[in-house]
Amino acid sequence: MRTDLLRDAVAASVQYCLGCAFGRWDIRFANGEKPLPELPAPFAPLPVCPPGQLQNNQGLPITNEEVARLKQEGRWNYPITIPWDGILVDDRNHVLDVEACVQKVMQVIWKDQWETIESEACAALNVRTLRDHFRKPPGFFDDHLKRYSKSRRQAPIYWPLSTESASYTLWVYYQRLTEQTFYTCVDPKLREVNSEVTKLTDKGARSRDDEQKLETLYQLGLELQQFRDELLRLAKLPWHPNLNDGIQITAAPLWKLFRLPRWRKTLKETWEGLERGDYDWAYMAFTLWPDRIREKCKSDKSLAIAHGLEDLYVEPARVVRKKRGRKAHAQMVEEE
Repeated sequence: MRTDLLRDAVAASVQYCLGCAFGRWDIRFANGEKPLPELPAPFAPLPVCPPGQLQNNQGLPITNEEVARLKQEGRWNYPITIPWDGILVDDRNHVLDVEACVQKVMQVIWKDQWETIESEACAALNVRTLRDHFRKPPGFFDDHLKRYSKSRRQAPIYWPLSTESASYTLWVYYQRLTEQTFYTCVDPKLREVNSEVTKLTDKGARSRDDEQKLETLYQLGLELQQFRDELLRLAKLPWHPNLNDGIQITAAPLWKLFRLPRWRKTLKETWEGLERGDYDWAYMAFTLWPDRIREKCKSDKSLAIAHGLEDLYVEPARVVRKKRGRKAHAQMVEEE
């Protein structure tokens, strides 16, 4: 297989593994616990969920509440733990570390061969570890953005939100976004780092390694504080995600937290368009600038309907033009 084709195939497989880790895809199709779903007939109505998605008995995305009920009934025996808040972290000491969760998926799918598969995948991706693939902007997210782009529509569903140097990253699953998503994300890590800084600072005699570790922790602490401040700023906007707005508009206020240059540029331009009023049909625009939207709704019927504010729309007065009679028209012709 050509090197570029092999790399694309491996990159797609890693994306699938991350989707399983988030609970988007049902891992039991991959490990053989469930038979592969049948493809719908060519002209059949499109299903609510794509084939292979983790679903309930009604064919809808399964929820944490449904899983909790199944557990109580002893009917939930899923091979991996799902982060129902839609967040994984790039932190090797965390229970929801993105690399560890993807490795767990690999263990379930490939069993005893998973380490060999991982090694071969890293070689094809030209990285030392899967963590490197997730951390590098031209790595996982670049591949994911290309795969989830069609024509001028760009719709990545796994978002890496990072500190300035990408020393700490939250991986967020777009489909589970809520306005509460980021409130408690950074605080535990910030407390952990500050605690380690305090211990090293209070240590009497520090070695060169201690000094280097202290400097690294101090810098990480500063970046985490800036990261936290930015998330709090977003919460105060207020940022209330509505999936009906689409991915690009929903992600636009977060543009500073993405590290891939071309995606960051796209989101920044989208945010500037929101500020100008280019996307006033969006729920996001009404949330941030309600007075501006209400004023526009008075003269824009389509906008008023989009926001459910038809009562604000004022129908313009109709101008009635008088028809000229034949006599007046004849007189005008004679004068000419």
